[in-house]
Amino acid sequence: MEIDGNLGKHGLEGDALVQFLTKGGELTAVKSNKWKKKSFYRLMEDGRTMRQESFIRDNTFSIDDIESIRSGRQTEGLQKYTDATLEEHCFSIIFKGKRKNLDLVASSKADAQRWVMGLEKVIANMENLSSQQKSEHWIISCMKKADKNGDNMMTLTEVMSFLHKINIEMDDAHVAKLFDECDTSKSGTLEGAEIKRFIDLLTQRLEINAIYEKYAVTGGQMSAGDLQHFLQKEQKENVSVEYARKLIDKYEPDVTAKQNERMTKDGFLIYSNATEGLILNPDHINIYQDMTQPLNHYFISSSHNTYLMEDQLKGPSSTEAYIKALLKSCRCVELDCWDGPDGNPIIHHGHTLTSKVLFEDVIKAIRQNAFKTSEYPVILSLENHCSVEQQKVMAYHMTEILGDALLTRPLGTEVPTRLPSPEELKRKILIKGKRLNKLEAAFNNNNTEDVGTVSEEDEAAEAKPEGEQDAKPKDPKIKLAKELSDLVIYCESVEFTSFEDSHDKQACYEMSSFKESKAKHLAETTATGFIHHNMEKLSRIYPAGSRAVSSNYNPVMMWNVGCQLVALNFQTGGEEMDLNQGRFLPNGKTGYILKPEFMRNPDSQFDPNNHSNGLWFKKKILQVMVISAQQLPKLKSIVDPYVRVEIFGVPADQTSAQTSYINNNGFNPMWHENFEFTVRVPDLALVRFLVMDHDTVLHKDFIGQYTLPFTSMQNGYRHIPLLTKSGDVMPSAKLFVHIMVMDP
Repeated sequence: MEIDGNLGKHGLEGDALVQFLTKGGELTAVKSNKWKKKSFYRLMEDGRTMRQESFIRDNTFSIDDIESIRSGRQTEGLQKYTDATLEEHCFSIIFKGKRKNLDLVASSKADAQRWVMGLEKVIANMENLSSQQKSEHWIISCMKKADKNGDNMMTLTEVMSFLHKINIEMDDAHVAKLFDECDTSKSGTLEGAEIKRFIDLLTQRLEINAIYEKYAVTGGQMSAGDLQHFLQKEQKENVSVEYARKLIDKYEPDVTAKQNERMTKDGFLIYSNATEGLILNPDHINIYQDMTQPLNHYFISSSHNTYLMEDQLKGPSSTEAYIKALLKSCRCVELDCWDGPDGNPIIHHGHTLTSKVLFEDVIKAIRQNAFKTSEYPVILSLENHCSVEQQKVMAYHMTEILGDALLTRPLGTEVPTRLPSPEELKRKILIKGKRLNKLEAAFNNNNTEDVGTVSEEDEAAEAKPEGEQDAKPKDPKIKLAKELSDLVIYCESVEFTSFEDSHDKQACYEMSSFKESKAKHLAETTATGFIHHNMEKLSRIYPAGSRAVSSNYNPVMMWNVGCQLVALNFQTGGEEMDLNQGRFLPNGKTGYILKPEFMRNPDSQFDPNNHSNGLWFKKKILQVMVISAQQLPKLKSIVDPYVRVEIFGVPADQTSAQTSYINNNGFNPMWHENFEFTVRVPDLALVRFLVMDHDTVLHKDFIGQYTLPFTSMQNGYRHIPLLTKSGDVMPSAKLFVHIMVMDP
């Protein structure tokens, strides 16, 4: 086995588009009107690294770091700094996390198409590799970096360097012993089969071997019956022997074993890392919930200050922030609208130094990206500070650009008494804002004045300096244009006074927004009242304006009282966004999760703070054994990892426990530590697996995490993929655990 790293092109050898990429070509990178630089770009032989060669220096980036490829002038940079005539010459590489886009111009339309299609093919191919193949890729790329002279042989010094790169620090004597064992030619270097032997020794999974050997009782291999026995006994899956045969057919790499309906150790490892072997229930990956209930019966993934890329005092505003949120299945985005120059409304954070973006450009970005990840309705939450004239421009842009996608009339022929369902509103965009009149007007020619006044809800004003805020009148009014008012159908913003008032006087389509402190107070003092309010109406919760760095509040308390639109700063990673991503992970990543039945039934008296017996009380015992981790990313130095298991839900269920830390091993640390948790309201519980680096008592670094609903977990031996701070999957890092959920 040479260190050729050519695994990147599994099944793509000889592909014309991939050959085009490996041959490479000249592209112009665009950053501003003045900064436009030509470089030579090509895909390297490993099939997973792009190289940029220029006069100044060469750069590389991994295919794994790419989130998507966009053809045409779809980014702000290309729209601003290139001519419209170059539309078909342009494309952009969008990176994961906070890394800036790479905006590129090809010399011809045909070349641009080849780059886009070729890169998309390589990305898709990388994503479709098995976990084992990804692992091999990663190991071989680290090996290539350690092979300083590129001779495809590894000296003992190079092996030491390689181990450091894969995040493991071994005793020198132990490494020398392993090296000696593999150097069968006694040449003082490892090459070919010797390197493969060394990697096999290094990557063997003793914990997987033990499980396999326990159940592989048919001539040392697993028959379909053995596999069925394992699935039933350990994984608690009630499956047939036919299902076991299908798994063998799907995952067994050895042709002879497959023909004999046997699963080898390699096949078992591949299965355990595949969808069926992961912690997330495969039945919950696609849409599995009833999508025909009223809109207010769902938790809806929601963003606050969506236009911001960073903090809310001086950070940049961008259409890119809307695209990223929508592609993460966010279904409610916020637009802070202000008068702009030349009669064109703009979006930014009022009373601050954040940059500005054109309202029209934001609506275009929303139209292009609203339904790429989820077909279910998107709500545009308008915070309107515009003059009447510019409100008319807003209404014009939304009507013209959104076209048929914009909901401009209620469904049906009668005034609604309940909200329509996500299914009924598929591929529709709804406007949340103020109305001049009741929705009934939409059924009787809508005769109102062209302009009226409504009370203003000004979230942006909360970020003002104290003195300015005091000067604000108590009940500010804003003039509202009929054209804008008429676009508000099912999400009319009204002021909240009390739950009784809302129940008695408000229609189903009237909704209120609550600042986090107000919502927290209501959740703590009148939780059952809040839950019943949310059975009838939509509620939107938003972070306090004082969160200058765009930090987030914990959304769990708000979900516990049935609030649907719990808006978070999507641009800020951390525990709160991990919980949001976990909440909306199942059900096809639609951005809609059906609330539990006890949060929809008017007879329910559920109180998360005092959960006496009821439909919600389904006490479970959760036993977790944290067994091992594989290929954790290296931080500043070799990591000392530990794992924390955290339960979020009703207050009585909130708890956590953590393992000890393992010194100097991020490659294959082993714990075998057991924890037990009592979960009283499983329908609202989330489980978070957090991996941290124990550097010192004072300094603990995030390595990765994974969060999912308690009810979406599978029992048994399960691998857990790990996500970065920004919510992207790490290519080969995983946890291995044993899960058991039992009745008390």
